[in-house]
Amino acid sequence: MRALQFRRQELRYAAAAVGSRLFGSDGAKVGPLKLAEVDPIELPGPGWVRVRPRLAGICGSDLATVAGESARYFEPFVSFPFTLGHEVVGEDEDGRRVVLEPVLGPEARGFVPPWPDAAPGDGDDYGHLVTGELEPGIQIGYCASTGGGWSSEFVAHRTQLHAVPEALSDEAAVMIEPLAVAVHGVFRGNIPAGATVAVLGAGTMGLLTVAALRALHPDCRILVGAKYRHQQELARSFGADQVVEPAGLRRAVRRAVGCHLIGKDLAGGADVTVDTLGSSASIREAIGVTRPRGRVVLLGMPAGVRLELTALWHRETELVGSYCYCTETLSSGERRSSFALAIDLAVELGDRLGSLVSATYPLDRYADAIAHASSSGTRASVKVCFDLRGEKRR
Repeated sequence: MRALQFRRQELRYAAAAVGSRLFGSDGAKVGPLKLAEVDPIELPGPGWVRVRPRLAGICGSDLATVAGESARYFEPFVSFPFTLGHEVVGEDEDGRRVVLEPVLGPEARGFVPPWPDAAPGDGDDYGHLVTGELEPGIQIGYCASTGGGWSSEFVAHRTQLHAVPEALSDEAAVMIEPLAVAVHGVFRGNIPAGATVAVLGAGTMGLLTVAALRALHPDCRILVGAKYRHQQELARSFGADQVVEPAGLRRAVRRAVGCHLIGKDLAGGADVTVDTLGSSASIREAIGVTRPRGRVVLLGMPAGVRLELTALWHRETELVGSYCYCTETLSSGERRSSFALAIDLAVELGDRLGSLVSATYPLDRYADAIAHASSSGTRASVKVCFDLRGEKRR
C-alpha cells in the first residue's frame, strides 16, 4: 500500500522550514514527507478495523508540519514514522462509509473511558496519549501505530468511526471533522443570548465557525473579518451579519455595539471573539475588539507568538483554548458529542458544505496539493483534499 509518511529526519525538517520561509510550499519537496510503498498496519487489538480513505483533507496543522513550522510542544505526543491525514471520509471493512473522529481516546489505548459513552476527546488527563497499547500519538495522523488518511489504508478504533448519512456527498462528509472543531469552539465560547460575536479569519475554520454560530445561537450577531472576496461571499452565505476586510473589523464592532475607541482598543466590544488565525497580531486584535470581561477563543493553533498582555490583564479578558471536540452540554441539559452535532449540521448544510472542497489531488501529486492548500486564499480556494477513490488496494 502507499502512504505519505513523515519520518524523523532533523536535517530534512530544518530544510523544510528554510524552504517554506524562502519559497512558500517547498517544504513538501525538501522535507521528510515522502510517498512510499509500505506494509499494511497490523490491527492493534480487538475493536480495531481497517479503513480505506475516499477523501482526506489538508488542514493548517498538516501544513505547519510539512513546512517545518509545527510547535515543539507536540514532540512527545507523536511517534515516527507517521502518516498525516485526520480529516477523512472512508469505507470500513464492511463497505460502510464512515467519517473519522481522529483523537486517540482512552478506549483506543486499552483504558477505561472517563464515563460510559464518553467521546474520545473527553477527560481531564492526557496521560493516555503517550501510554497504553499504542505508540505515542495525539490522534490518527500523528501515530506510527495507526497510519493516517494520506494513504491507501489505515486502522481506527470503533469508537472513532461514525456512519455517514446517505444524503451527504463525500465532499460534505470530509468537512465533518473541521466542522466538529468549530462546533466545540462555539461551546467553548459560552456565548450569552443575543451576543455580538466577532470572528477573525474566514478560511475553513472561520467559515465553519460562522455556520456553527448561526446554527447553535441563531439570535447572535456575527461580524467577520475576511481577507479575500470569495471568503467574504461565503461568510455571508453561512450566516454572517456583517463581513468586512480585516482592517475594518474594529470599526465594524465599534459601530455594532456603540462604544468609544481608546488608543487602538475599543472601550467596549464584542461579547465573544473567535480567533481562527492564531498569530501574535490576531490574538492581540482579538483582545482589543472584545469588551472588558469578555471572552477570546483561540480556535486557530498558535505556535510561537510574541504578545503584550497588559490589555488582557487590564480588561480582565478570558482567553480560552479550543483544540478539538468532546461531549457538549446543550442549553436543554442534553449531552451530545461535538461530532454528533456536526453530523446533524452537515446534513442541514448539505451541498453548501461540500462546495468548500475546492480541489482534489491524487497522492502522486502531493507537492502540488500542498502548494495549493498553502496558497488557498490567493487562489480563491477553501479546502484542498487528496482523492483516494482511485487508489489501488492491497
